[in-house]
Amino acid sequence: MADPFLANEFRLQIGTVDSPGITKVSGLSEGEVEVIEVPDGGSSMVRKIPTGVYKFPPLTLERYVDGTAADTEFRTWVQDAFDADTGDFRGVVRRDGSISKYQNGVEVMRFVFKGAFIKSSTFSDLEAGSATLFKQTVVLEHNGLKRVL
Repeated sequence: MADPFLANEFRLQIGTVDSPGITKVSGLSEGEVEVIEVPDGGSSMVRKIPTGVYKFPPLTLERYVDGTAADTEFRTWVQDAFDADTGDFRGVVRRDGSISKYQNGVEVMRFVFKGAFIKSSTFSDLEAGSATLFKQTVVLEHNGLKRVL
């Protein structure tokens, strides 16, 4: 019997740039179709009909803030879309990327996403006397996640 894959070896790439320090990726879904429930005339049955509208949940990335180039990359991406000085939304800056899953150092699975943009970027609370690490949570909306390997 084959051993199941561990969830601890993965790599995120946005465009052609590796994004180190990512500690968690959630929202890996190949999509879902909306469903309409229609009563079946006079019976107690309800039929489910797909609408044909296909949606993808957002990807949520968690990463430790550590002063590396990845910090600058995410900061620049946010600043390219939002102007905190004026409160203006400059427009959506979209990027493609991939999430690779490894097992014992060998790539065993890869997902690619298209047209991702930052929906939100939040940081953990600052707390005097705490020994917790400072973390950034980035939510990405995208136009599709596809497993290619």
